[in-house]
Order: sequence, then C-alpha cells, then structure tokens
Amino acid sequence: MTTRPATSDLVPDSERSGLIGALPPTFRPYASLMRVDRPIGTWLLYWPCAWSVALAGVESRWSLLLWLALGAFAMRSAGCVYNDLIDRELDRQVERTRLRPLASGRVSAKAAWTLLVGLSLIGLFVLLQLERTAQLVALGSLLLVAAYPFMKRITWWPQAWLGLVFSWGALVGWPAVTGALAWPPLLLWLGSVAWVVGYDTLYAIQDKEDDVLVGVKSSARRLGGRVRVGIGLFYALAVAGWAAAVWAVRPEWLALVALVPAAVHLGRQVARADPDNGELALRLFRSNRWTGLLVFLGLLVVGLSSAA
Repeated sequence: MTTRPATSDLVPDSERSGLIGALPPTFRPYASLMRVDRPIGTWLLYWPCAWSVALAGVESRWSLLLWLALGAFAMRSAGCVYNDLIDRELDRQVERTRLRPLASGRVSAKAAWTLLVGLSLIGLFVLLQLERTAQLVALGSLLLVAAYPFMKRITWWPQAWLGLVFSWGALVGWPAVTGALAWPPLLLWLGSVAWVVGYDTLYAIQDKEDDVLVGVKSSARRLGGRVRVGIGLFYALAVAGWAAAVWAVRPEWLALVALVPAAVHLGRQVARADPDNGELALRLFRSNRWTGLLVFLGLLVVGLSSAA
C-alpha cells in the first residue's frame, strides 16, 4: 500500500518564505503557479515589447511601457499556468518540478483553468489599450503560445519555438506607437528570437539529466559539449538582428555603439557558460534581465534621437 506524502512535504521552500510566504496560506499555491516569486520570466517577456516602443521613438506614449508591463506579467503568469496544466504528468517525474502546485495536487485542474481565464481577461484589458494594428498583431501569437508546451515532445529545439513566442512583443510595441508595422520591429523580433534561444539553452542545462529520464528534448541536450559555441552563435545573431533594426532607423555607425554594453554582457555569459554546471547556468540565465535593460537604454537613445 502506497502512503501519500503529507501536505507539508509537498510544499516547496519558496512558499514558506519571501513574497509568497507573506501571503495567506490559501493563496500561496496559486501565486506559486503564477511564478510570482520568479519575476525573471516577466522581465524577459516584457523587454522585447519595451525595446520596440523605445526604438519607435515613444513620442508621447510613455504610458505604453506601463500597460505592456502589466500585460507581460498577466500573460507570462497565464503561460505558466497553461504550461503546468499540460505538463503536470511530466512535472511529477522531474525532481525540480514535482512540487509544483498542479503536479503535487495542491491545486486542481479546474481551479487552474479558472485562474488562467482571469489572467487572460487582464491581458485582454491591456490589449484594448493598444492601437488596432497592435491588437491584431498581438492576437497572432495565440496559436504559437498554445502549441509551445508540446514542442519539447516533438523537436530538439523547443527553445526556438519559445523564441517566437517570447519575442512577439517586439512586433507589438512599434505599431502601438506608430499604428503600423515596418522593417525595424521585424528585425528586432528576429534578433530577439535568437536571444531567447541562447538564454533558454542556458536554462535547459540544469534539466539535462531529468530530461533524459523522461524523454524531453532540448537544445542543451542536442548541443551537448558544444553548448557554449551554440549559445555564442545565437547571441551573435541576436546582436546582429538588433543592429540591423537600429540601422533601419538610424543608418549611422555611431548609433550601433548603443548596443555595445549589451553585446559585452552577452559575451561574458558565453565565456562563463559550462554545460556541466546547472547552478551557474541558472545564474547566467537570470542575468539576461540586465541584457534587456541595456538593450532598452540603447534603443531608447536611438529612438529619441531619430524622432527629434
């Protein structure tokens, strides 16, 4: 006869302290389901949106940066809930994820779907604040989002699919300011896709052993000992895409200097990456919030100077 673990044994340390630990016990599993204690995902989803707004020149639409931040939080949280609903059986087999609220049974599937609908309504409210073209472009990401959790069962490169999804904001921010799509946001999006593949390959390093056991594919497994070279290649493509976007707005060599700090930061990540050190890989992955900030500041300077 199998003895079910006590509820206390199913509660991860992240729900006993910090931001989630400060909440009433009833709400903690739902906050954990939304990854409230791990804002890095919200930052990584938000930055391409902010980059696109910045490169467009912002004009008088500074409030867009706040609306898109709210949208990034709501949709990243919704994405985490949806991903956990699809992956709850797999999550039970992986040490790092077995205590997630759905995998451990602390949140029911019905309650998770209700939370998902609520978060999606917040996203819809943000969508209604945007220009019509931006609204249509944003809606175009829904099929990509819905398919993402299944990609790691199909392809060795689920990180590439995540890149398409997490970079989509680069296509939304520009028309939210200008009312139309153009080459700069498309180039920015392509650069961002490569950036996501690079940093998510870093993230996947920590799960390689568990992924082998449960049959999940990833770019980190595919690249093996060449993971540093692979990450370096994708980061180089990212910088190239961003540089092309800058050139499309301001075709001057001096404008490209705005991307140098971000390029140096990415280079340092590549130099330190170790395919056998999951803890270091996680720290390097999280440092991409600063990559996003550096790119944003550079594009803001270029966008404002071009609009002047």
